Amino acid sequence: MKVRIGADASADEAEAIASAMAEHVGGEVSVYVGDDAEPAAVEDAAGDTDSPSGTGGTTGTVTPPADDLGPTDREATLREEIAEILAGGPEKYKEQLPEEDKLFVRDRIDLWFSGDGNDFLFEDGRFAEFDADDQLPADGLITGAATFEDRDVHFMANDYTVKRGSMAAKGVEKFLRMQQRALKTGQPVVYLMDSSGGRIDQQTGFFANREGIGKYYYNHSMLSGRVPQICVLYGPCIAGAAYTPVFADFTIMVEGMSAMAIASPRMVQMVTGEEISMQELGGASMHARQSGSADLVARDEEHARELVSQLITYLPDNADEQPPKTPGRQPVASPAGIDSIVPQEPNRGYDMVDLIDRVVDQGSYFELSPDYGKEIITAYARIDGRPVGIVANQPNHRAGAIFPDAAEKAAEFIWKSDAFNVPILYLCDTPGFMAGSQVEKDAILEKGKKFIYATSSATVPQQTVVVRKAYGAGIYAMGGPAYEPESVIGLPSGEIAIMGPEAAINAVYARKLSEIDDEDERAEMEAELREEYREDIDIHRMASEVVIDEIVPPSELRTELANRFAFYEGVEKDLPSKKHGTVL
Repeated sequence: MKVRIGADASADEAEAIASAMAEHVGGEVSVYVGDDAEPAAVEDAAGDTDSPSGTGGTTGTVTPPADDLGPTDREATLREEIAEILAGGPEKYKEQLPEEDKLFVRDRIDLWFSGDGNDFLFEDGRFAEFDADDQLPADGLITGAATFEDRDVHFMANDYTVKRGSMAAKGVEKFLRMQQRALKTGQPVVYLMDSSGGRIDQQTGFFANREGIGKYYYNHSMLSGRVPQICVLYGPCIAGAAYTPVFADFTIMVEGMSAMAIASPRMVQMVTGEEISMQELGGASMHARQSGSADLVARDEEHARELVSQLITYLPDNADEQPPKTPGRQPVASPAGIDSIVPQEPNRGYDMVDLIDRVVDQGSYFELSPDYGKEIITAYARIDGRPVGIVANQPNHRAGAIFPDAAEKAAEFIWKSDAFNVPILYLCDTPGFMAGSQVEKDAILEKGKKFIYATSSATVPQQTVVVRKAYGAGIYAMGGPAYEPESVIGLPSGEIAIMGPEAAINAVYARKLSEIDDEDERAEMEAELREEYREDIDIHRMASEVVIDEIVPPSELRTELANRFAFYEGVEKDLPSKKHGTVL
């Protein structure tokens, strides 16, 4: 018998193993260390030991080895059965996949979990529905464990060649076990979804059961905030299958391939009479731009994997750990240009990303939901190697005013970042929450409340920068002084006020100005009032009154933030003792 042991084993250990095993099997045992071609010790049942390494043991005549035992037909049969399962559903369905630019699920798993730092470890429940009359390999749902970018993860993947990836009793049981094991291990979960929903003709076996498909979403809720849940959609996920992506912390859809909806277009037509395509109803573009349910949209399968490989680098394995750090890198552009980027005029637009690029490590900027609520940027990045979550107003879009969608987007991002111990950086340049009848109908107060609540309840270190204007309740949502950030610092262009000068002059002095008949005199008075008002709200006045902690030269902003995040790294805010807040 030949036995190979770890490369760090000693000769004495090799001899001990050889001796013990030879006595146990009653024959000769050769023990190899690591990848060595020659055995480190050879022992037969009579106790004669040969140590080719020359370290220990006695060299003597060795009885010629008997033929090694090998697998029987039972193993060969098992391997044939496994090969049949791995082949998936009917060939005709596999042949359709290239037409939809899809990979077969086993090839998809190979794409995800092979290569440096990636390895498929094992699968659970491969023989599910093995005895079924129909062809149901693995019951159309694969679960297991793998390493992904050097991280241990749980995963599930639907096999679209088996009943269109639909879910039934055995697949549901596998899914639930995977989730429950993730609660035990504290490792992230990756959902590779391509499911048409539950198998209606088999619903009595899984729909309303205590351990049925409804338990998916209970488990999602228990996992929420405990471990990162990341979902990638590869096809039209309908009804019950559509809830996994919206329960996940991060959802990636593939353009032209993915869709999710509460009901199929055919069902929608039956119920409402509306004729609509799957992509119009719940495609990637719709969910990325209108519902906000898609955090990212990928070009194809490879791009989807690449996006997740970037995302996971900002997140810890679970809520008990800190996000992984990397060696710091200089920003893509010099911080010396920040002051030139920010206009002095409060109503003039500019791209906040240009400022961010001069603060964060080069190549680390990773924006989420870029096409939803575009007046607020939500992104992960690193400052001197330390992950941070950025919430920044975007003056290039709607002047940076906060609309309902943007408020909700920011609230959810803060909530997720706080759950996984990612510090938060607020970059404030906003005229405040938008006013008007339409935004009231769109629940600006309700969604604005969620934004303020998330900022108030986050326990991770938070730094706020008043870049330019911080008007109205915008400064509240954006981590203002009252919200106990670790620091509030200002740039020399900063202003903090109930409202901007134009609105304030109109609100307070409209009647007085209207009484001045001479246009030139009225314009002069208006300019004087505006200047007085701006002096009152200038960042220097706020620093003088110690409303903010410091004004920093823009060229030093990156260094200032790096130092402050490093200093406050271990800080966590204490919340009042309570069951939980009532704001969702």
